[in-house]
Amino acid sequence: MIETLRMYLAYPFVRYAVIVGVLTALCASLLGVSLVLKRFSFIGDGLSHVAFGAMAIAAVLHVANSMLIVLPVTVLCAILLLRPGQNAKIRGDAAIAILSVGSLGIGYLLMNIFSTSSNLSGDVCSSLFGSTSILTLSSAEVALCIAVSVIVIGCFIFFYHKIFAVTFDESFAQATGTDAEKFNLLIAVIVAVIIVLAMNLVGSLLISALIIFPALSAMRLFSSFLSVTVCSAVLSVVCTLTGMLGSILWETPVGSTIVAVDIAAFLICCLISRVRRA
Repeated sequence: MIETLRMYLAYPFVRYAVIVGVLTALCASLLGVSLVLKRFSFIGDGLSHVAFGAMAIAAVLHVANSMLIVLPVTVLCAILLLRPGQNAKIRGDAAIAILSVGSLGIGYLLMNIFSTSSNLSGDVCSSLFGSTSILTLSSAEVALCIAVSVIVIGCFIFFYHKIFAVTFDESFAQATGTDAEKFNLLIAVIVAVIIVLAMNLVGSLLISALIIFPALSAMRLFSSFLSVTVCSAVLSVVCTLTGMLGSILWETPVGSTIVAVDIAAFLICCLISRVRRA
């Protein structure tokens, strides 16, 4: 097993995939705690479907670099979800459902009408559940991922206290002079960027697992925000690395394997929590 992993890791494209996977998991876990505590977990799911629809549009328009369309569209939808405020006629889970289902349906419709591929079902399945495209990353794409990850981590560290305040009590945060709406918007935009980065790793339907499972697992072990965030980041990186290496050894889909490892880690954390309470 070790010799097999060593052989695969000798290839640059496998090392690129591991680097991108670890950075994506780390970024997703940092914001996951805030999203779970604010009950915004399904924003990640809704935006991932938006990203799928934008990817379908990019494919129809034959855009070489789909990120030029996917990233702006996903960020714009993240802004629309949180920007309207209390006066919006459609808010919360209803707005997420409209964007999610609508984008998924329109994306699949466009891919059927303007299909130029002989294996449409395979392309759709790869986009939804992850594919081997994580193994075809160029050095430029890896550099872009590293740069974006550094920005995301930097923003989280720099605005840590503001994000903490907005996560637990928006009213108190506003009373102390914090613009809660602006920081909610910042969280949504960062999540949108993370989702675009994660699409090659786990696919649009499984992205929420990177955001939700590490945070929920960490909450079973710790109670303070900082401890939960650090534990979530460690668990996310370990589970993603284990899932990626496991998919190489067992020849299983990368995204599904990572999610399976995340579920296993969550069950183990639940068991540890029960034992500690007993």
